[in-house]
Amino acid sequence: MKTWVHTDKAFMESVIRQSPICFVGLADTDGTPYVLPMNFGYHEGVIYLHSAQQGRSISILERNPKVCVAFSIDNTLVYQHPDVACSYRMRSKSVIAWGKVAFVDDAEGKVEALNHIMRQYSDKTFRYSDPAIRNVKIWKVAVEEITCKEFGAPHQKPV
Repeated sequence: MKTWVHTDKAFMESVIRQSPICFVGLADTDGTPYVLPMNFGYHEGVIYLHSAQQGRSISILERNPKVCVAFSIDNTLVYQHPDVACSYRMRSKSVIAWGKVAFVDDAEGKVEALNHIMRQYSDKTFRYSDPAIRNVKIWKVAVEEITCKEFGAPHQKPV
């Protein structure tokens, strides 16, 4: 089983769009890691996330806005031989993206971000109440670096 590195933007975006959630890694100023599973939206190189207005993640991001966002699909346990422990591994496709969080504070920007998030999960068009818009914290991550790997891939790389 091979590990392939994919550099094709369309392939990477396909992995992102097929992911049901992402995992967002933060690091406090003392280096303490903090990872959150989150719903997300993606549009033109930007990852959109939402949360409460306050909490541990917001406190960390106010001091260090750098994040790492992980997406993973097609996760399946595979092995080369059922009696050989070290032949077991996961077959999967993953994307890792790095960037900095910028908070979106204006109502129009929040609605746009929420629409991107909801398009990840539904074809419906949604309306948002004024209290919902006021009380949500929107994270906007412009992707600065991105990698994509396919683990447990066949020996012939797909064209």
